[in-house]
Amino acid sequence: MLPFVHGFPQMIMKLSRRFVAATRGLGLAAALSLVALKPAAADTFVLPTNGSNVVGKVQVVIATYKDTLPDIARRYDLGYREITQANPHVDPWLPGQGTRVVLPTRFILPNVPYKGIVVDIGEMRLFYFPKPKPGQPAVVITHPIGIGRMNWETPIGTTLVIRKIPNPVWHVPPSIQAEHAKEGFPLPDIVPAGPNNPLGQFALQLGIPGYLIHGTNKPYGVGMRVSHGCMHLYPEDIAALFKEVPVGTPVRLINAPYLAGWSDGKIYLAAHLPLEEQRKAWAGDMTPMVEAVMEAPHTAGTPIDWNKAIRVTKAALGIPIPISPNTPDTSAIIAAAPVIGAGPSGKPASEAQKTPGPYLAKNSGH
Repeated sequence: MLPFVHGFPQMIMKLSRRFVAATRGLGLAAALSLVALKPAAADTFVLPTNGSNVVGKVQVVIATYKDTLPDIARRYDLGYREITQANPHVDPWLPGQGTRVVLPTRFILPNVPYKGIVVDIGEMRLFYFPKPKPGQPAVVITHPIGIGRMNWETPIGTTLVIRKIPNPVWHVPPSIQAEHAKEGFPLPDIVPAGPNNPLGQFALQLGIPGYLIHGTNKPYGVGMRVSHGCMHLYPEDIAALFKEVPVGTPVRLINAPYLAGWSDGKIYLAAHLPLEEQRKAWAGDMTPMVEAVMEAPHTAGTPIDWNKAIRVTKAALGIPIPISPNTPDTSAIIAAAPVIGAGPSGKPASEAQKTPGPYLAKNSGH
C-alpha cells in the first residue's frame, strides 16, 4: 500500500461554492463546459541554442462574460496560482467581459541540468526534457502542477520514475482516513479506478516511497497546495506525459520560487510567491533572490538594476521581467503583449480592447 493521496481540504469546498455562485444562471451544461475546456496553448518549446534559458512569451486574452480565471488557466495550460499572481486585481471567479487577462506563458527554465523531469514546487510547474528525436531540435515540455499542502510537503531531491500505472487504484492509508473522517468526508479502504479516484487515470510512481506524479479528478486544484505530497496535473496533461515518459526517467525535485535567466543580452527575473513556510523563514530577506540572480547564466560582469529586482520580487507576479539597467518595466511588457483568441462579443483579437486596464495602472514601475 502506498501512503499517497490527494485530499479535499476546506479550501476546495470554498472554491467550489464560489464556482457555483459564478456560474449561477448559466445552466448545468454551460457550467460543466467551463471545467471541461480543452487547452489551446502550446506546452512544448524548442530549447534555445544561443545560451538563453527563457522560452515562450507573455500574452493577453480578453475575458468573456462566462469566463473565470480557472477556466482561462486550464485553457492555456496554467495553474490557479500562476494566473492569479499575474492578475492580482482581477476577481478570479468574476473577471467580467472585456477584462484583459495576462497569461504568464513565458518561462525561465530552472538552473539545473536539462535531463528527464524537473519539478519546481516553488513555481508549481513541471518541466520534461525528452531525449531529442533524430533530426529534430531539443525541446522542453512544461505543465502546471498541484503540490503538497502545509505539513504534507512535496519532497525535494533526486529520484527516478520506477513504474507507470494506468487506471491506478488508491489504497487509502489509515492516517488519511482519519483526517478525512474528522473533516466530514469519510473514505473507504480502497478507491477503485474511475471518475471518483483522486489519482486520475494515469500515475508515474517515483523511487521516493509513497510519491507519485499523477492526474486528478478535481482539476481546479492544479496550481494549489491541496495534496498530501504528490504532484498532480490536469487530466489531459498527465495523459500526454504518460505516453512520453519511459520508466527509468530521472526526476529532480527543487524549490526555486525565484528564477533568473538570460535572453537577448538582458538578465531576467521571475519571482513567484514563496511557499508559506519559506515566507516565514525568510521574513522579507532578499538573499534568496540575489543568490538566484547571481547563479543565472551570463550574470558575471553584467550590470543589474537591483532596485528593480527588489520591486519585481515584492510584486511576485511570476512573469519574467528584465532587470538589466534601462530595460522595460512590467507595465510596458504587459502593454506590448499580443492579444490572442477572441475578444468580447466574438471580436477577433485585433479588434479587442487594447487600452491598459486596472492591472497596468496599479502595477506600473515594476
